[in-house]
Amino acid sequence: MSDITIIGVPVDLGAGRRGVDMGPSAIRYAGLRERLTALGHQVHDSGNITVPLAEAIAAPAAGERLRYLEPLIDVNTMLARHVAEVMARGGIPLVLGGDHSPSIGSAAGAAYNRQIGLIWIDAHGDFNTADTTPSGNIHGMGLAALVGRGHPALTSVLAAAPALHERNVALVGVRDLDAEERLQLRASGLHIYTMNDIDRRGMAVVMEEAIHQVSSARDGYYVSFDLDALDPTEAPGVGTPVIGGIAYREAQLAMEMIADTRRLIGLDLVEVNPILDIRNATAILAIEFALSAFGKRIL
Repeated sequence: MSDITIIGVPVDLGAGRRGVDMGPSAIRYAGLRERLTALGHQVHDSGNITVPLAEAIAAPAAGERLRYLEPLIDVNTMLARHVAEVMARGGIPLVLGGDHSPSIGSAAGAAYNRQIGLIWIDAHGDFNTADTTPSGNIHGMGLAALVGRGHPALTSVLAAAPALHERNVALVGVRDLDAEERLQLRASGLHIYTMNDIDRRGMAVVMEEAIHQVSSARDGYYVSFDLDALDPTEAPGVGTPVIGGIAYREAQLAMEMIADTRRLIGLDLVEVNPILDIRNATAILAIEFALSAFGKRIL
């Protein structure tokens, strides 16, 4: 069984809609620690990374290309150090968002002094930079930053070099891209599996390929799971819902296949927005996916 450390990151500074800062509380309230413990894992909850409230800091100027850059650098640096410490003692970090911007820190911390792969499950590409973003929201820049594209402070959390090589990254479930972001992704070395690929080929085939691609990295792979990858009819409480997404059983299959490899080194569950949810349904789904990633089976 695994030694899992839960880390909350109650941040909504990277997003354009408020409410995802309550995501860690919603997931905890639904019984995350208790259910992982019942599965046989040793589980520690280290609490939350300190995040400033938007009301307590200066609002970004109109048209700002990197909204809340400085506080998000601080949050990601703290998170990266925490994740690196957990992994140095042989633990597995389970990071609860918040918006998707802290995945810059979580994946960078996991990659510190390691060569890792990354599976990024998301409705969006998160491959914008200050030059391409239409919103200035940093939660749409995380994947780009991790492979060395964008502002130097975002591409060099904990280390001067990019955290990840593009050839070791798989983007799964994408279906909503900005115009310039689409061009950047087409020219990148990422392995990209859109909803069209999942519809035509099935989740099992897509995940077999994605896992194969990221497994070429020496030291295992990290998974960053944005709950908006699911169809909003199944996961209504997300920060940026997009119709036509992954079904519940497809997501469960993906997590079960990840568990089967025994090479998972860390997991993000992000973008749960309780304000938009129905009876905490999306947080409950997040827990089900975590359980499957950590070994729960039907039989």
